[in-house]
Amino acid sequence: MKFRTSLFLALVSLSGFAQAAGPLCMQKEKTIEQEIAAAKQHDNQRRVNGLERALTEVQANCSDEKLKAAHQENINAKQHEVAEREQDLKDAQEDGDKEKIAKRQRKLQEEREELKALQSAPY
Repeated sequence: MKFRTSLFLALVSLSGFAQAAGPLCMQKEKTIEQEIAAAKQHDNQRRVNGLERALTEVQANCSDEKLKAAHQENINAKQHEVAEREQDLKDAQEDGDKEKIAKRQRKLQEEREELKALQSAPY
């Protein structure tokens, strides 16, 4: 009985290593590797070190489900920021200050562009 339990636990723990990285994880690894190459071209060793740590972390712990969940959290946070900027613009419009209105419109547009970029990104 103990042998079967030990064997089962060993197989379950090894099955995580046997799984191939999903397409999103592979794409993320490729992106990081490209950034490492660019940082090396620019002799930016600090960036290279940070990116190599990130690559190691992705290779060790990445799953498509985790990436999708984190990406959705980022989208939700950005949507919240857009809603806040919309409220700021509405408040500025009620005050009637043209400079504030223009500034709030600019900031809202920036947030919307960032949200659009996030939504179009795979992770």
